[in-house]
Amino acid sequence: MRYWSRLQRLLLGFHVTVQTLGGYRATLRKILQIWRDQGWRVLSNGIRKKIGGYKFWLKLHDPCDELRMARLKLSIDYWTTQPLISVVMPVFNPPIEFLEAAIESVREQIYDNWQLCIADDASTDPQVRATLEKYAQLDFRIEVVFRPKNGHISVTSNSAIQIARGTYLVMLDHDDLLTPHALFWMVEVLQRIPNARLIYSDEDKIDILGRRSNPYFKSDFNYDLLLSQNMVTHLVMYEKSLLNQLGGFRVGFEGAQDHDLVLRAVELITPMQVVHVPRVLYHWRMHSASTAQDITAKPYALNAATQAIQEHLDRIGSLARVEVLPHLSMFRVRYLLPETTPLVSIIIPTRNAHFLVQQCIDSIRCKSSYSAYEIILVDNGSDDPLALSYFARLAFEGVRVLRDERHFNYAALNNLAVKQAHGEVLLLLNNDTEVINSDWLEEMVSHAVRPGVGAVGAKLLYPNGLVQHAGVVLGIGDCAGHVHKGQLHHAPGYFSRCALTQNFSAVTGACLAVMRSKYLEVGGLDETNLAVAFNDVDFCLRLGEIGYRNVWTPFAQLYHHESATRGYEDNPEKLARFETEVDYMQKRWGHLLFNDPYYNPNLSLEHEDWRVAYPPRVPLFPAA
Repeated sequence: MRYWSRLQRLLLGFHVTVQTLGGYRATLRKILQIWRDQGWRVLSNGIRKKIGGYKFWLKLHDPCDELRMARLKLSIDYWTTQPLISVVMPVFNPPIEFLEAAIESVREQIYDNWQLCIADDASTDPQVRATLEKYAQLDFRIEVVFRPKNGHISVTSNSAIQIARGTYLVMLDHDDLLTPHALFWMVEVLQRIPNARLIYSDEDKIDILGRRSNPYFKSDFNYDLLLSQNMVTHLVMYEKSLLNQLGGFRVGFEGAQDHDLVLRAVELITPMQVVHVPRVLYHWRMHSASTAQDITAKPYALNAATQAIQEHLDRIGSLARVEVLPHLSMFRVRYLLPETTPLVSIIIPTRNAHFLVQQCIDSIRCKSSYSAYEIILVDNGSDDPLALSYFARLAFEGVRVLRDERHFNYAALNNLAVKQAHGEVLLLLNNDTEVINSDWLEEMVSHAVRPGVGAVGAKLLYPNGLVQHAGVVLGIGDCAGHVHKGQLHHAPGYFSRCALTQNFSAVTGACLAVMRSKYLEVGGLDETNLAVAFNDVDFCLRLGEIGYRNVWTPFAQLYHHESATRGYEDNPEKLARFETEVDYMQKRWGHLLFNDPYYNPNLSLEHEDWRVAYPPRVPLFPAA
């Protein structure tokens, strides 16, 4: 299947290239010329770059040609609900060509039951008023309010909202663009999920020459990521009654008024009423005065966003404080530990591996600033005299050493230790890990004790400093894989997702914290079907199944000398067992395994580096 996908991509790529260059002869001449003048390496790199580029991907998998738009428009006749959509546009002194393009992008919508509500914030450029008046006369669906006094974006947006008659409101900046099918896909959601109250889409950026780049293929609703960045942004559509209930935008949050609004909205609705459309429906204009190009273009936005997040946390009764991450212009939420520090049971299964176990335990003892912990070492039939001597010394020093002679079963070893653990919080830890930062336990425990949180995972690095684990994505490798693997540890990653606290469907059991009560609530690790592989993923999915969010934090970091004890799945017995466990996961989790809500279907399941998928798992047309 993987090879067929690549062949299909090459054939489609050649077809598009032929069309672009004006036929087969012209294409072959160009190929021969490059090969003759610059060599095969330059030619192959050029082909790879061409086929791997976003522009090429758009031509293949998100065409906006007349034929597709006509077919989409025909399906509207079969919709049971076709509400009026009010597009809200605050305006203040935009370049006229950008303003006109923004308005035209609304007028070109294939879903035509819309109202464009424009509020001009006392623009000083007389061309702005003339342009707005022209469009108001040209199209009856365009209504304009001219404010007598400048009030900034929150007040101006509220002025536009006041003239909105639609059931739903869409936000559009005065210099950005909607795709022709933007409103179509937003309203299409309502045909399937009529109780949706907040709908958002993917987005990309567009420069002054109209070139599109930097697509943000987003997660479905990701609460902890929303506290780290405004992952909703554009395009967003609110139910008008919800917006009325919120009182619109708040004065004093200019620059982060959208982030403040969505944080207040999610306090009033359920996660099921927040719906993500995995399609690029919004082009964010890049120019010198836009935050699409540089967040420092509006430095006050960071202060406003910090205040918005902090006030949200205060309103919901969360004991936490917000910090700005200056190198990212994004945020970290630090949760306070309970007044009575919970005991943490650190469970470390091992067989022999004296050096690794000593390195692991010494790093815990020497580096951890959190003192309320016990260490439980589960000895799975060690026979190395050096290891046995060391384990006996550990027992004398207060480490609890449990002996289990059974055939290796990682899930069973942990379940055995949990039965004898005294801690309120459990921390499953591989014997080949090594603590890096002193407050790693404070960070993991502070998340684990949060009421809605299930498992908590850490950022694991290879000994050379490259990323080994930064969250688990379902579907990679036909089951699950680690994203950002192999990346430099200080690199922000895909839209900073390697550097921000967020939700994932699963985290690795190599370093996993969870409340003991929640561990027992789902029955612990599955020692019957998943003795070795994927028991951590299955455990996290079962936590998610009953309503808990799994959290990954980059602020707890450890080295991971991966598989240093057991080795890899490299003999017939191990491979057979691994295949059996993959088969179980696919049968148990089915559809979810290839539709991870925290990973966009436009991103590849063949790679772990967030590259675009060929083809994406998003249909060109809605289901019949």
